[in-house]
Order: sequence, then C-alpha cells, then structure tokens
Amino acid sequence: MIIAMFQYCPSCGKKGIRFKKNKFECPSCGFVYYHNTAAATGCIIQADEKIVLLVRGREPGRGKLDLPGGFVDPGEGLLEGLLRELREELSWEPRILPGQNLSDVFKLFASFPNIYLYKNIPYNTCDAYFTVSAPGLSEKDLKAEAGEITGIRFLRPGEIDPNDMAFGSTRRAIEVFRKFT
Repeated sequence: MIIAMFQYCPSCGKKGIRFKKNKFECPSCGFVYYHNTAAATGCIIQADEKIVLLVRGREPGRGKLDLPGGFVDPGEGLLEGLLRELREELSWEPRILPGQNLSDVFKLFASFPNIYLYKNIPYNTCDAYFTVSAPGLSEKDLKAEAGEITGIRFLRPGEIDPNDMAFGSTRRAIEVFRKFT
C-alpha cells in the first residue's frame, strides 16, 4: 500500500491527484506519474563455508543484518548495479578472469518482491539475489562503507538467526540458500 505522496498535481498545481494501482493521475490536466517497482540486488558472498553479512548503519533496519547489494541505478543492469554496490559497500569485487562475463561470476538463485519503507514512503522493489564464490576471503580483505555499514560478519548459513535480518526478502533468500547448501 502506498501513502499519499502528492496532494497537489506537480504539473498543474491543482489539488485532487489520485493514486490508482501503480500510478498517480490528475483529473484536472491528465498528468500521470507511474510509481513502478524498483530493481534491487543482494549477494551471498561465499567465503569458504561462511557468507558475508553486513550490519546496517542506517534506517530502515539499522543494526540488523543484510546482504551486500542495493538499488540498481538508472542505466545499469542487475549485475552492473550489484558490482558497483560491492565496490561501494565493501571496497571489494570478485575476481573476474579474462574472457569471463559478470554472468559467469554471479549466479542468480532467487528473486522476491519487497517493500522498502524509506522516510514513510513504501517503495515496491523486486529483489534479485545472486551468489558469488570468494575462496579465502576474510574480514581483512573488506572495508565497510562508513555510516551505511557499521560492521561485517562472516557466518555459516546455519548460524544466521532470521530475526536478525533487516528485510523479509533477505530472510527468504537466506532460507532458499540454506536449502541448497
């Protein structure tokens, strides 16, 4: 459910803009704004028998665990957005051999709808989850982005308490991952 983002039409300035399904419509001038689903990614970095989890430093989910990843920016594909997020959040990227594509390195294993509540606005997202193998990776190889991330944890999938996860879709991704490992 979406809350009223607009009281007045951004085009004509008249009051009475309405939200229907996934768009705002102005009955006075016909202005339409689509509030579409945003693409987001998450990554299970497999460091031997453990996976990398982040401790969120900001709302939503401050202090909770999350997977590296984030929103896909305009002009990016899922994998390009995921690679950018890994660089930004961890100052790390997986080893990509000459001739390899990103789809050779990252493997899609799940996708779920999610609602990301940010400053009282619910954003519908489609969260795509990938795995990447990083043998020998350790905490000293990663650098958490100050502010957004307050910690990095390496945990075995069975050690993760689903209640410690920041988002429902991330909990579901961890559950699916556990079934296949």
